[in-house]
Amino acid sequence: MQIKKSSRHSKIAGDFGETLVLYWLSKHGFECAKVDHTGIDLIAFNPHTNERMGISVKSRTRTAGAEKEFVKLPADDFDKIEAACKAFACQPYFAVVVDAGETIRVFIVSVIHTLQIYPRTAAGSGWRMTPGHLAKYALDPDVMTFELHVKDGRWWKSAG
Repeated sequence: MQIKKSSRHSKIAGDFGETLVLYWLSKHGFECAKVDHTGIDLIAFNPHTNERMGISVKSRTRTAGAEKEFVKLPADDFDKIEAACKAFACQPYFAVVVDAGETIRVFIVSVIHTLQIYPRTAAGSGWRMTPGHLAKYALDPDVMTFELHVKDGRWWKSAG
């Protein structure tokens, strides 16, 4: 069944991703805040590493058949996150949030490690989502991850 997203879904998904990451960090003892700044969406203090993190959140909703699509990390995003983190004395991080099927996956990884895995090109980089890549992330100690498993209960039937 193909889901028809609302006209504002991209904005709503972005807000959801930011709030979900903020919630999860807070739940695990990070002091954190949502910020409205070019380049970063969240600032968090990591109590495990004593590091201040500037986090750019990338949220995507994948419909049936598109679950394995990578998440684009445009070249100018790297420049923006670097500038913001310099201004706020933070270490730059990405949080990638992908809602695909019955699983919402979240990955939190430093920009430095992202570039080690996927070097930047003129177009930028990308976060891969194939089963093989997901298996590699699960074994990578520098990729923090969590998943939410969702299941529709009673819901409206498609009109078409």
